[in-house]
Amino acid sequence: MSTTTATVTLADLTRMLRESAGEEEGVDLDGDVIDTPFMELGYDSLALLQVIGQIQREYGIEIPDDAVVDAETPGALLALINSGQAPTA
Repeated sequence: MSTTTATVTLADLTRMLRESAGEEEGVDLDGDVIDTPFMELGYDSLALLQVIGQIQREYGIEIPDDAVVDAETPGALLALINSGQAPTA
């Protein structure tokens, strides 16, 4: 059995943020937001948990909820998602 590992990109993440929680007025997710704190982008922890659930469903990546709390920017969250991915069974 082979395991394929998909990489989640910033474009994937911003798409899921829009789908899960919309886009804050005046925020351009297509801009350089990789190091912008989620709070400044208008996303709270609930929105991030929704996105994490979507990532787990779409990519089969298991991400502990408590690890998400430490990821304060899209870049930090992508690093968490794409490091040590363990496909779910």
